[in-house]
Amino acid sequence: MKTNYGVLTTLLVLVTMMTTKAETTENPLLKTFENIHQTAPFDKIENEHFLPAFKVAIEEARAEVQEIIDNPEPPTFENTVVAMSKTGDRLSTIRKIFFNLNSAETNNEIQKIAQDVAPLLSEFGNDISLNPDLFARVKAVYDQKDQLELNPEQETLLENSYLGFVRSGANLNDDDKARYREITGELSKLGLTFSENVLAETNAFELHITDESKLTGLPDFAKEAAANTAKSKDKEGWIFTLQYPSYIPFMKYADNRELREKMFRAFSTKANKGNKYDNKEIIKKIVDLKLEKAKLLGYESHADYTLQRRMAETPERVLTFIDELHEASRPAAEKDFDEVVEFAKSEGFTGELQRWDWGYYSEKLKKARYGFNEEEVKPYFKLENVIDGVFNLANTLYGLELKENKEIPVYHPDVKAYEVFDAKGNFVSVLYMDFFPRDGKRSGAWMTDFRGQWIEGDEDIRPHVSIVTNFTKPTETKPSLLTFDELTTFLHEFGHGLHGMLSKCQYESTSGTNVFWDFVELPSQMHENWAYEKEWLDRFAVHYKTGEKIPAELIEKIVAAKNFQSGYTSERQLSFGLLDMAYYNAAAPMSQPVAEVETKAMAPTELFPPVEGSLMSTSFSHIFAGGYSAGYYSYKWAEVLDADAFAAFKANGIFDKETADAFRTNILEKGGSENPMDLYVRFKGQKPTVDALLERSGLKN
Repeated sequence: MKTNYGVLTTLLVLVTMMTTKAETTENPLLKTFENIHQTAPFDKIENEHFLPAFKVAIEEARAEVQEIIDNPEPPTFENTVVAMSKTGDRLSTIRKIFFNLNSAETNNEIQKIAQDVAPLLSEFGNDISLNPDLFARVKAVYDQKDQLELNPEQETLLENSYLGFVRSGANLNDDDKARYREITGELSKLGLTFSENVLAETNAFELHITDESKLTGLPDFAKEAAANTAKSKDKEGWIFTLQYPSYIPFMKYADNRELREKMFRAFSTKANKGNKYDNKEIIKKIVDLKLEKAKLLGYESHADYTLQRRMAETPERVLTFIDELHEASRPAAEKDFDEVVEFAKSEGFTGELQRWDWGYYSEKLKKARYGFNEEEVKPYFKLENVIDGVFNLANTLYGLELKENKEIPVYHPDVKAYEVFDAKGNFVSVLYMDFFPRDGKRSGAWMTDFRGQWIEGDEDIRPHVSIVTNFTKPTETKPSLLTFDELTTFLHEFGHGLHGMLSKCQYESTSGTNVFWDFVELPSQMHENWAYEKEWLDRFAVHYKTGEKIPAELIEKIVAAKNFQSGYTSERQLSFGLLDMAYYNAAAPMSQPVAEVETKAMAPTELFPPVEGSLMSTSFSHIFAGGYSAGYYSYKWAEVLDADAFAAFKANGIFDKETADAFRTNILEKGGSENPMDLYVRFKGQKPTVDALLERSGLKN
């Protein structure tokens, strides 16, 4: 897709001469992808291909960048800024394939390669962003931006390019540039190690039960899944793990309080045991290095640095936002807590309610109050039916058709690949879906891509999107039956997927989910709302055995329970935001132990007595190994946006085509091509307020 200039050709010849045949001509990562839609050849890629491919692709990208620097023509938007946005295509592809596998299908060998590759990528990135000649060309274009008559997306690309250099150290002196290189190189490895430690600790624990009397209270689906896990490990009885589909049901339903405590302590002490997987020192290093980097660049804190490129703009605004929601949530949270305490007492519980009691008695209270629990709902949410329902929603709102294509290679047998088409039959995207937990997959759920979207000449390069979850697995006697939380998670990640799949942008760096971090959760959280709408549930939710449609009264119970413990849930989410800001809004290096920082930060939202050894921080991958440092507030920020946005659907009809078209054309298709608030106002006609969120959550006085 890009021209092979003379310098590039020469470099590639030299690189090829210095590498083995296996590293070049036999390496599928260095060949043109010939599968349908140029999808990745997962069936041909071996671990040994990655490191040689990275090295070749990095040198190729260096040559492309050097062509821009050596261009004798005066710098222009096209020959410098646009040209820069088109460099490193092959490197980007390899990077996405590799690091997506490192999250979804990793092993010791891949993790070792990741540690070797991370500094190479960091060095390469720094070589680009700290190159004075390249920055001079970009700055020359930026300085004349007012005379260039650029469209909004071009303006965004130019600003992002210029600020990308400035925020990556382009204006630093030589000594500070050298230190900046050291910091970014170390951070790239620390984040990987943090994540690897959490995964290792998750996989290391198992609760092995051979006495069936200890399983009382647990529903059949949880016991059968545990029996299957034990069988897969050639053991008798039942094995429960720290993976969510195993851990959450155990904490909700198991009558055995001693075992609930054991599970909780194992879960809450991940990477905090003083062993080789302990993350406390890594946290301190990450926090201090990010602060040092921010100060090198002229900012008071990492939060100041990060929020310059967010809708919230400043740490003060984030903390004010959290305080406003905390003030509205706290009374309701205390009421929620007291209700569970009183209910537990009525059930014969004595003593002080602990964290390992919360899910158990909350679930019992929910059943007593609303007349249902997850076990009653699950039979109506067979995964295959839910997939049909989500695809039907995409068709109704946006005219999309999704068709599985088994000819598209996948990286694990569990993964399904789909082609996505619009109402006119035009190809829109490839969608990979990977639903079930396994040892090589990190916990949680996420959307990512193997290829973004952009325009190359007259061709619209369409994206390859992936949705990864850890849903309840099928058993020998039951299909995968989702909990209601898993249903909303599916809608959440599919909303992210729509943001990627429906992108219609000129440049890859401004397309899809490449948006301000506190805007990225709007499409995901907004689509969760359909989970509570009878009109949508009636389309697919049938009993997996009888085919009976989900009863209207059960839907009414789901809706009635929607705000069950909404105050508690809000406070818990806000506590994570406060913890994040405690680490990253500090203007001085960490002087307190991790446990003290966490205790102090979360104190305003705390309801439970402390549990020795329990730490959220040591497994808080979002802020230490992901992209949410100084950004975890984004979930609540986006809740304000999504509640306000869905109010438009509620007012006009939840399947209203005009409203869906407005959301698609102004939000989903635009990616990060313009300021997010401008896009939102264009969709809704006005800026959002917290009123819709407080009203939806039952927190409005």
